[in-house]
Amino acid sequence: QVQLVESGGGLVQPGGSLRLSCAASRSILGFNYMGWYRQAPGKQRDLVASIPKGGRTTYADSVKGRFTISTDNAKNTVYLQMNSLEPEDTAVYYCRATRPPYTYWGQGTQVTVFL
Repeated sequence: QVQLVESGGGLVQPGGSLRLSCAASRSILGFNYMGWYRQAPGKQRDLVASIPKGGRTTYADSVKGRFTISTDNAKNTVYLQMNSLEPEDTAVYYCRATRPPYTYWGQGTQVTVFL
């Protein structure tokens, strides 16, 4: 059983930055896909950024130029660097990893951007 544990969420003012971390209980080299998703109250869970194995990173249009996804294979961790945060970025952020036929989700970390 694979576990994903997110951390790094919190309260921040508009324009601020946060770095989210997702630590996996096994080597992330075994995943063919890792991504960050977010879900605001009353809304569906949407993709924020993804990093497929051997592929190109992708970003939601709303975060392009502000967020960066990266990995540290030695630490079995995927990061989401979030800059220039806006109130609209407020949501619970989830980490997802896939190793077909399995998909794994973390428990989520709350990000709140307040005025």
